[in-house]
Amino acid sequence: MRLTLLALLLSTACALPAATPDVTAQPKGQEKPTEKAKPNRLAKESSPYLLQHAHNPVDWYPWGPEAFERAKTEKKLIFLSIGYSACHWCHVMERESFSRADVAKVLNANFVCIKVDREERPDVDDIYMTALNTTGEQGGWPLNMFLTPDGKPIFGATYFPPDDRKIGDDTVPGFKTVLNKVMEFDKDRADLEKQADRVAKATVEALDANSRAIALVPLKRDLVSDGLDAFGIDPEHGGTGSKKRDYKGTKFPRPPVWGFVLTQTKKPGNERLAKLAHNTLAKMLEGGIYDHLGGGFHRYSTERTWTVPHFEKMLYDNAQLVELYSEAYALAPRPEYKRVVAETLEFVRREMTASEKGFYSALDADSNDKEGEFYVWTADEVAKVLGTDADTALVKAVYGVTAPNFEDKFHILRLPKPLAEVAKELKLTEDALLTKLEPLKKKLFDHRAKRERPFLDTKVITAWNGQMIAGYARAGGVFKEPAYVRAAADAADFLLTKLRDKDGRLYRMYAAAPRGKPAPKGVAFLDDYAYLIHGLLNLHDATGEPKWLDAAKGLTDLVVKHYADPVNGGFYFTAADGEKLFARAKDSYDGVQPSGNSQMARNLLRLGDKTKDDGYRDRGIRTVKAFSFALRTAPTSMPLMLRTLDELLDAAGEPGKPAPKEEPKAKKPRKSEDVVTGKLTLEPAKGGVREFAVALTVEAPWHLYANPAGADTLAESRTEVTVYVGGKKVDAKIEYPKGKEIADKVVGTYAIYEGATTIKGRFPAGEGEIEVRVSINACKDGVCLPPSTLKLK
Repeated sequence: MRLTLLALLLSTACALPAATPDVTAQPKGQEKPTEKAKPNRLAKESSPYLLQHAHNPVDWYPWGPEAFERAKTEKKLIFLSIGYSACHWCHVMERESFSRADVAKVLNANFVCIKVDREERPDVDDIYMTALNTTGEQGGWPLNMFLTPDGKPIFGATYFPPDDRKIGDDTVPGFKTVLNKVMEFDKDRADLEKQADRVAKATVEALDANSRAIALVPLKRDLVSDGLDAFGIDPEHGGTGSKKRDYKGTKFPRPPVWGFVLTQTKKPGNERLAKLAHNTLAKMLEGGIYDHLGGGFHRYSTERTWTVPHFEKMLYDNAQLVELYSEAYALAPRPEYKRVVAETLEFVRREMTASEKGFYSALDADSNDKEGEFYVWTADEVAKVLGTDADTALVKAVYGVTAPNFEDKFHILRLPKPLAEVAKELKLTEDALLTKLEPLKKKLFDHRAKRERPFLDTKVITAWNGQMIAGYARAGGVFKEPAYVRAAADAADFLLTKLRDKDGRLYRMYAAAPRGKPAPKGVAFLDDYAYLIHGLLNLHDATGEPKWLDAAKGLTDLVVKHYADPVNGGFYFTAADGEKLFARAKDSYDGVQPSGNSQMARNLLRLGDKTKDDGYRDRGIRTVKAFSFALRTAPTSMPLMLRTLDELLDAAGEPGKPAPKEEPKAKKPRKSEDVVTGKLTLEPAKGGVREFAVALTVEAPWHLYANPAGADTLAESRTEVTVYVGGKKVDAKIEYPKGKEIADKVVGTYAIYEGATTIKGRFPAGEGEIEVRVSINACKDGVCLPPSTLKLK
C-alpha cells in the first residue's frame, strides 16, 4: 500500500517542464570556469558526464564495489542516477537539485549516491531502465532509482523538480519530498526488500521474454511481411507513429527501421511503400532536425513535422544516417541524398574527429544555459548578418524564416518545400540555387561559430566508432569517394591498434581524466564488437582488402567465445567473465541503434557468405531463431532482425515469394475487422432520444481491449464507439460493458472483450442517415492486427 502510494507520487513527478541549466561546457571537453565547490570522487573520472557533477555537494561515488560496500556496512539505501553528457534534462536536474546544499545534505546523510554515465556503462543503464519499465514507469534520462544495498531496484523515475509545484488543482511532489517519503518507507526495510525482489524478478523475466518459445515460430516469409505491415508510417510527414493520434508526438529517425523498409521497396508490388520511405527521408533532411548550416542531424524531433528537434548531435545517429542515405541513393539517386551525406560527413570531419582519427561521441543540446541557443535565429539577426534585402529575402524564403517556430520568438532553419521546387519557382536549376545560397549560408555559419558553443564529449566509444566506420565505408563505396574510405580505414586502424588488449579483446572507450592523457578504458560490450564488425565488413566491401575481413573474423570468434548463449542461442550483452549484476541482459530492441543480437545475426550471415564458412552462417540462423518469438509478437521492435531474416530467406532462394501457408484454406486476417463482426440495432426515437445496441462477435482466440482498458499503456487500443447523424458526429452517451480482467506481471491488470459483447448507447434524434463507428484493435498472444473502424448502419 505504501509502496503503491510512492509509485504514484513518483510517476506524477516525472513529466514536469523545468528551467534550463546554468552549467555550460566548452568545446574540446573543457569545462566553463565557474566558482566551484570542493571536488568529490567524480573529479578523478574521465567521463565528461561524471565530471559535470564533480563539484556537486552530493557525496557521489562512481559505479563500483566501494559504494556497495559502504551501503551494506551502513545499511543505507542507494540512490542511483544515470545520464549522459549531452542530456538536457540531466543538466536541469544537476543545476536544480544536485548543486543545492539542502538537497545534498539529505542525500549524504541517508543514502549512498552513485552517478553513472550510461555511455560508459550501457549494461547498468539497460538493466535499471528495464526495471523501471516493469514498474509501469516510462523511461528517460536522467534515470533515478532507489536500490537496496545489494543493488536490487525498488522504484524510480526520470526527472524530478527540486520542490513541490502546483499544477492546476494538483500538487506535484519535488525531489526533496520524494527523498523524505523514501526515508519514511525505509523504516520498514523488509517491506522494501520484498518490493525489490519482486521488481528484480520481473526485470529478469522481461529481459528473457524475447528469446522464449523459439521452436514454436518457424522462420518463414510471413514473419517479414507481417512485420512490415506492423509499422505505422505517417503518409504526410514521414516517420512512424500512431494513426489514432494523427502521428503526433516525438519522432526519432530510427535508422534500423528505414534500412529494413528500403530493402522491401525493391520488391515487386511495393511502389507505395517506396513513396512512403523516400518521403520520410526527404522530410527528415528538410526539417529542423537537420542542421542546414553546419550539416549533421540532431537527435530527434519533439513533434510530428521534424521541425523542432532536441538539439543534441550524437555520433551514432549521424553514422547510421550517413549509411542509410547512401543506401537510399544507391536505390534512388536523388541529389539531396548525396548532398546530405556530404554535408554530414563534413560536419563529422570538422567537429567530431579526433587527432588520432577516432570519432568523438556527442555535442550537447545546450549552450549559454539555453537549449538550442547555438542553432536558432531571430529574423532581425538573419537580416543583419546577410546585409542586403535580396539576400535576406532569399534565405528567409528558402529556410522558412517567416513565423517563429521555437519558443514563440526564434526560428529553426528548415526547408518548407524541397530545394528543387524553390529553384523551379525562381526559374533556376537546383545547382544554380545551391551556388547562390552557398556564400549566404557561410555568412550565417561564420556568425554562428562565434556564439557560445555546445559542450563536446570527447570520449571515443568503440561501438559508435564502428557505426561511423560503417557509414564512411558505405558512402565511399556508393559515391566512389576515396576520402570517405580512407577516413573509415584510418579509424579502423586506430581502434584495432589502441582499443584492444594483449588477447585481442576490445575496450569500451578511449578517454582522458582531467590533466591526463587519453587511454583505453572499460570492458567492451556486445555492441562494441557487433558494430565494429559491421564497420569492418563494410570496409571489406569498399576495398576488397583481406585484412578487414580477417579482423572481422577475429572479433567475431571472440564474441562467440565470451558472449554467446550456448543453450538458447543469441548473445548476452556482457561477457561471461564480466561484472555480475543482478540480471544478465540479452538485448533485442532495435531502437535508434540496433540491438547487438540483430547486428551480430546479420554480421554472421555476411561473414558466412564472404568466407563460405557454414559455421558462421549456421550461428547466424540460430541467432535469428532465438528471437523468432519477438519477430512474431513484437516485430516493430526488431527491424534489423527482420531485414536479416529477409536476406536469409532471399539467399535460400525464391526471393520475395511468400512462404506456403500452413493452413491454405483459411484466409489469414490482415486487419482487426477481419476477425470482428458487428451488428447495429436501432430503437425508434422517444422523447427526442434514440437508443441503440452494437453486438460485436470476436473470433477466437482474438480479443479486443475493453473500455476502459485498465492499463494506461493500452488506452489507445481500447474499443471506442462514436455516432454520426447526417454525416456529423453527435454527443452520444455510451455504456461499455465491463471486460474480462487479465493479470499481467509487466503490464498490470487490464480488461478485454472476447466472444460476444454488446455495447449500448443513446443519442439525440435528428435528421439524416445514422452511422455508428466502432474503433477496434484485435490481439492475441501478444500480437495485434492493425486497428480498424467498423462502420455500422
